[in-house]
Amino acid sequence: MVATIYHNPACGTSRNTLAMIRHAGIEPTIIEYLRCPPSRERLVDLISGAGLTVRQAIRQKDTPYLERGLDDPMLSDSALLEAMLAEPILINRPFVQTSAGIRLCRPSERVLDLLPPVTRPFSKEDGMMVIDQGGQRIF
Repeated sequence: MVATIYHNPACGTSRNTLAMIRHAGIEPTIIEYLRCPPSRERLVDLISGAGLTVRQAIRQKDTPYLERGLDDPMLSDSALLEAMLAEPILINRPFVQTSAGIRLCRPSERVLDLLPPVTRPFSKEDGMMVIDQGGQRIF
């Protein structure tokens, strides 16, 4: 299976998502979107492919979201996309794409819907178990 992750190595959710992809035996294409932001077209594809609105895909926490007035409900999707492209930290993460689809993997366990069945135990970096000894998801 081929997988692509739009990754921020400073983000625990993104690191856990990447670890789960690798745990499934897949070495994904890793795009550090803060260094190499997606094009407008690709960003629109990721958002729509994940079944989200542009507003649902914008990151508010630890970003200039409020400073830029992006909480204004009258702002168009186009204006929000422009802000996300100008300041990629506003793009929520991690987006993952496989042949099974696209997801915004928040929480990180959402990535399991895109991967082949994983039967070996897996715990996140904080120790929270996601897949138990019997191969069952715990969440």
